[in-house]
Amino acid sequence: MEQQYLVEGANLVIASVLLLATGRYLNTKIDLLSRLNIPMAVTGGLLCSSLLTILYLYFNIRVDFDLELRNLLLLTFFSTIGLSAKLSVMASGGRTLVLLLCFAIVLLIFQDIAGIGIALAFDVNPAYGLFAGSISFAGGHGTSIAWGTAAEEAGLAGAGTLGIACATFGLVAGGLIGGPMGGYMIKKHGLASQHTVPQHYESIAEAADEDPEYPLENAFSTLLVLALCVGLGHNLNDWLIIQGVALPQFLTAMLIGIVITNIIDYCKFNLHTHSINRSGEISLHLFLAMSLMSVQLWTLANSIGLLLLVLIVQMMIIVLLAVYVVFRFVGKDYDAAIIASGFMGLGLGATPVAMANMQALTARYGPSTKAFIVVPMIGAFFIDLSNAVVINLFSSLPMMGDGF
Repeated sequence: MEQQYLVEGANLVIASVLLLATGRYLNTKIDLLSRLNIPMAVTGGLLCSSLLTILYLYFNIRVDFDLELRNLLLLTFFSTIGLSAKLSVMASGGRTLVLLLCFAIVLLIFQDIAGIGIALAFDVNPAYGLFAGSISFAGGHGTSIAWGTAAEEAGLAGAGTLGIACATFGLVAGGLIGGPMGGYMIKKHGLASQHTVPQHYESIAEAADEDPEYPLENAFSTLLVLALCVGLGHNLNDWLIIQGVALPQFLTAMLIGIVITNIIDYCKFNLHTHSINRSGEISLHLFLAMSLMSVQLWTLANSIGLLLLVLIVQMMIIVLLAVYVVFRFVGKDYDAAIIASGFMGLGLGATPVAMANMQALTARYGPSTKAFIVVPMIGAFFIDLSNAVVINLFSSLPMMGDGF
């Protein structure tokens, strides 16, 4: 008889923190993990999901997770991204932003061509190839669920399940290859950050500059601004839906953050950058830990061979594009290496994976302001919109039948 357990609320947060601590410990003790720049959330989360798979397969014990808190963490993280996006700084990434958007569109097209090609090779409806392409990899779980529902209603049975499976594999792969490939480019070309100190030392120095007499005021003001971003972003999202415009809720939270930070900057006030950055990092790592520890690896067992083939092909595409195109055309410098690493996480997994890849590298080699501006903007603003256009174009091809 199957035993079921649900982890939720405070227990979910406690479990996530313990996994992060475990991942950090393993990364410091296992030289391979350290050298490959694997994010600690990936290490801890995959260890947990692997152990839970063993419990399910051999002891008939199933552990599920209520991930409602995870969604709040995602909104908090993107709020901190918005609060860091001053228009003067965003303008500095203009050319790089345009180039990266072009490369992202090229990636979407290649992903769908590869997915359709694999489907045709196995004599499967080519429409399934889109779920082994940009729907799941660049789109992630949310896009897979949204398009999967529409496809299944149109008669494409199991499309959503295929998309979620590919998105899960992509999420893991994006966190595993982005850091190592970024480190490879940095070492091969002898690159270094333009800043003279590593990011974690810079953060310590920045923290020391804050007024020590009012540390609680700094924390409270940060909480207030983040609450405004999440709350107003939610209201803006509801209003846009009424107007017939559907946007991800994290996008509206980030937009509110951008508006707030630029109003504050115009009025010559200062946000507590250190507190905001730390809030974003904590939210990101907790979000990833919750996402990865809840992956039900046993559900992928029946189609593991085909999924691995799809994953290998998609990994080859994005590595070649990131290393030989993105890295070279956006500057072939340290910023370009960090951007390429984030691009791999973005194209295979999701924006939080891209951010984790870049944070793992910058914590070791030094900060990259440009990378943390352009990659989140591509991930939050442009790639979903571009993906929707590309998916619609491919789904309208004659070989797809009536589309979905």
